[in-house]
Amino acid sequence: MVPHHARGAGIARRRITAALTGALPTDLLVDAAAVAAELVGNAFRHAAPLPGDVIRVNWCLLDGGVEIRVTDGGAAVAPELRVVDPEAISGRGLAIVAALAHRWGFEREGLGQCVWAELRSIG
Repeated sequence: MVPHHARGAGIARRRITAALTGALPTDLLVDAAAVAAELVGNAFRHAAPLPGDVIRVNWCLLDGGVEIRVTDGGAAVAPELRVVDPEAISGRGLAIVAALAHRWGFEREGLGQCVWAELRSIG
């Protein structure tokens, strides 16, 4: 669990890096940390918190990769890739996730919604 606050993204990045160092190739670990931070940041900006004012972050190792799941209290609008003006200062979070992930998606569940991303080693 991380706080439903802007600092939650940094906490998620540090935790996933600490937990998966040595378990993933460095390049994949860096991408996983970036994806976790983006998903938590999006949850903070666009969704309600879970009870306790938190966001849940889970990950599991896959054969050749990792799956990251970020669960929040839900948002009025489903997560989607946006086309943004090159000069825009925000709006690229899911584009970053899509670029780094093998695949990603979202599910409505229990108390809210979960956005997940699967990252795989190349080669």
